Amino acid sequence: MKVTIITCVFNGVNFIEACIASVLAQNYQCIEYIVIDGGSTDGTLAVIYSYLDRIDRFEIGSDCGFYDALNKGIALASGEIVGVLNSDDLFADDEVVSAIVNCFRRNSCDAVYGNLNLVSRTEVGRILRCWNSKEATREDIESGWMPAHPALFLKRSLFQSFGNYVLTLGCSADYELVLRFFYVRKIKSFFLNRLLVVMRSGGMSSRSVSIRCLTLWTDYHALKRNKIPFPLKALFVKKVGKLKQLRLW
Repeated sequence: MKVTIITCVFNGVNFIEACIASVLAQNYQCIEYIVIDGGSTDGTLAVIYSYLDRIDRFEIGSDCGFYDALNKGIALASGEIVGVLNSDDLFADDEVVSAIVNCFRRNSCDAVYGNLNLVSRTEVGRILRCWNSKEATREDIESGWMPAHPALFLKRSLFQSFGNYVLTLGCSADYELVLRFFYVRKIKSFFLNRLLVVMRSGGMSSRSVSIRCLTLWTDYHALKRNKIPFPLKALFVKKVGKLKQLRLW
């Protein structure tokens, strides 16, 4: 069972090497690694080129943002399973992909998701938020729950059947995709109660107050687009749930 891992990057010289290394360190052998660069000018390309012999597909060129680059990576993918590792994130250990594949094999499912730690951007040992997921029902999704997108692995056939990320929804494109796949299309998923990804703080949706406000608006439209009942309630529950995950000690 081939697994495609996609990393999209733009001017990520500080962390891209650690990201690449964590993919290459996986003990699962049948991994296709795709890197999409949006035209970096900060030294990122030099790092990528130093690993080029171990990267299966590398594309460079301008795009319309992260999700456009991600859609390009999905179009290039040949693996049965697709996962995304952001350029400043890490797999929690070298057995993550093996554990994911075992879940797909044992459960005949369309998606596998697990837990994620949000950590300090400069100190990966300092945990800011624990995104501990659960085996969720359709009603949970209706109420604002979603799996951590970086800790979500999907069958490639889902994109072929139900479409890619919607570019008009900005940072909410991953939320809309989850709603479409899990709620509207009722895919079969499996929760792996295991830490899969370590995500550095300072991602796209948390960089400024204006971006956070815009994300609220696009989240609302993602809910409306997929006909979620009481979208304002779901949006409130979604945001409160994030507060409960914070580490305050």
